[in-house]
Amino acid sequence: MGYTCARRYANYKGGKKYDKENNYQQMARGTGESEKAESASIFYEVWKKAESHPGYAKQKKSWKEQLG
Repeated sequence: MGYTCARRYANYKGGKKYDKENNYQQMARGTGESEKAESASIFYEVWKKAESHPGYAKQKKSWKEQLG
């Protein structure tokens, strides 16, 4: 599970942001699972650490030049 998905599950129970039973009104925030918030925080730390690595930065630049 990536950062964005983990944050959505942390914010909304079941990861559902909108209630399709109630004309797609936004669900109450803060009803999610705390371990998902912890998971997102761990993922974010490792992600930023990887992005700061010179080898990763070089590969990412090359990828963007080739594929946009």
